[in-house]
Amino acid sequence: MINGNEDLLEELSLKSSLQQLQTNIVDLESKVRGTVIEGLPIDSTHLQMEINNIRISLKKLDSLHSFKMIEPLLTDLKELVQEKINFNRNVLNTFTDKGKIVAERFVTNSYGISLTNSINLKAAQIDEVHQITVTALIREADNNGRKAKTSGTIIALLAALASIFTFGNVALKVRQQQLLIEKLNASEKKAREAVQVKENFLANMSHEIRTPMNAILGFTNLLQRKNLDNESNVYVQTIQKSGEKLLTIINDILDLSKIEAGMMRIESAPFSIRSLIHSIETMFSSKAVDKNLQLTSIVEESVPDNLDGDPTRLTQILVNLIGNALKFTGTGTIAVKISNEGISNNIIRTGITISDTGIGIEKEKLATIFERFQQAEDSVTRKYGGTGLGLSIVKDLVLLQNGNIKVESEPGKGTTFRLMIPYKISSEKFTPTDTFKPESDFKDKSILVAEDNEINQSLIKHLFNIWQLDFDMVNNGREAIDKLMIKKYDLILMDIQMPVMDGYSAALEIRDRLKLTTPIIAMTAHAFAGEREKCLSYGMNEYISKPIKEEQLHKLITIFTKLNTPVTSNNEIKTNLPSGEYKYINLKYMREVSGGTPEYEKTVTEQFIEAIPGDLLMLQKAWEENNIPQVRQIAHNLKTTISVMGLNDKLDSRLDVLEYKNTSEYNFKEQFKNISEICNFALEEARMFLKSNLAGSFIASPEE
Repeated sequence: MINGNEDLLEELSLKSSLQQLQTNIVDLESKVRGTVIEGLPIDSTHLQMEINNIRISLKKLDSLHSFKMIEPLLTDLKELVQEKINFNRNVLNTFTDKGKIVAERFVTNSYGISLTNSINLKAAQIDEVHQITVTALIREADNNGRKAKTSGTIIALLAALASIFTFGNVALKVRQQQLLIEKLNASEKKAREAVQVKENFLANMSHEIRTPMNAILGFTNLLQRKNLDNESNVYVQTIQKSGEKLLTIINDILDLSKIEAGMMRIESAPFSIRSLIHSIETMFSSKAVDKNLQLTSIVEESVPDNLDGDPTRLTQILVNLIGNALKFTGTGTIAVKISNEGISNNIIRTGITISDTGIGIEKEKLATIFERFQQAEDSVTRKYGGTGLGLSIVKDLVLLQNGNIKVESEPGKGTTFRLMIPYKISSEKFTPTDTFKPESDFKDKSILVAEDNEINQSLIKHLFNIWQLDFDMVNNGREAIDKLMIKKYDLILMDIQMPVMDGYSAALEIRDRLKLTTPIIAMTAHAFAGEREKCLSYGMNEYISKPIKEEQLHKLITIFTKLNTPVTSNNEIKTNLPSGEYKYINLKYMREVSGGTPEYEKTVTEQFIEAIPGDLLMLQKAWEENNIPQVRQIAHNLKTTISVMGLNDKLDSRLDVLEYKNTSEYNFKEQFKNISEICNFALEEARMFLKSNLAGSFIASPEE
């Protein structure tokens, strides 16, 4: 009876899992259809969440493998679901590559409908087969009951006694199960606490190590610009190499943490494969010469030069593998080869081979070479150094890019790593950026720097003096607040971890109490995914990680000291802007989409003018009715509405507060006031643009 009840419960769980799976598939398809038909920007994060929900639902069905009749049906179901996911991805790829019209035809393709019908049919078959099994169990239980009823009084008495014993035994089992559940809950709580402790440890370690590393590498770069004698130059190079090695170890640990948490991001951008290989060969050429090794690289002619992918992660993979080859090779050669393993649907299977004539790896060790904290021999760590994380991270990065990796090796004869990573062939020609040359173009600009580390203060002071940039330096958030109360600045650089008052608290006070819209750039050594989003939610405008790169810092300061930042005082805003000159709206995105079509620009501008007042009214009403979910939803939807007029830079951080944070009444009123004022001035400029467009005095240019 117990087994029968468990099977009945499993039947209910199965129905729920199958229904949830079908619901998730419908949700994914609806989002994809909505994105294509409405021509919305692709929300990769939400789409990935839908795909993850589908996979979770499939995972719940794995227990059905024990049913032999269901196992082949379940396998077919998983294949159909994967085909459906791939189909939706192809729709989005078509939408991105070929446009809305082609994608709409793809969406209405009978193949997609057929896949959905096949999934529903297969789910129904699984449900039917499983229900037949459970029905048979119920029928068997009924037969046993009838047999028991026909037994005599003695049998009935024995059955009663047996029932009493069974009840006692079941009660005992239930009690034992309850104790087991309590132990499991306690164990799970300890595991969660351990994960939190680990995350906190990694965050603190990142900050504590990266902060001095920022100074070491920063001042080393500055020293290299000086005229040093040969001996001093050798010392400086040694410091730089040691610092870079230490930073590599830190990055390995942080990358491992990101991969474990599922937060490692694979970007997509055009890059030149030949330029990338040439740069890496140049990077290692001096080390190869020092060891009398021959380092060669070949890119087959059939490999297109311009590809779309993540060049940073490819560089990380190659640097790790070539660095290992140099480390473990005493004599001979190291060869890098890029080959074409086939092109399909504008995707090239890029073959990457790194071979060396080094010490090699024992055959029995090859199976574990990609495991974490593993090296071929214990003596390897003592002799060559390393954490044992490099190859594990390489494998994870390859798999994250839908590739594969394998290794061949023979002791004393060398090692060969063979990779395959698919890349999209880019139609956009990659042009490398010029070498960074800082320019002193910050006249009449003033910056407030909140940083508690003396060495970092010295580095920033040195850079700002070179750039002829006026600045004030404070040691914590409280001192920054005091400065801002008596002086106006064009930009604030805010360290996150400081004594007395940290950067997050200071940013909130700057926005909420001082009501300043001065741009804030967060400086933090916490190099975790999601850190930038966290900074934005506290009212900051951008984020820069430590060790701070001179070029990146200069670029951010240039951007934010030249931005037309939102101003909330009516006295400071000129509303009589001439046609074509706008302080709030930015028509670049609209013009890129319109391709110079005035009719389209007129339509979306009218839609913007019509939608904004209503959305603001609904937002205020939802807050007054204490309907927080609706407040969050309207704030989220507003991001799409304002994007056509290029207002995201000015409003997204404020809308993020309403969407993600638990805001007080005071905070809501302040955010809503700022959002309303910016929207109202944007509406006025949009009407001016619409009027000039109707009059024919403004011609949209997609190149502007």
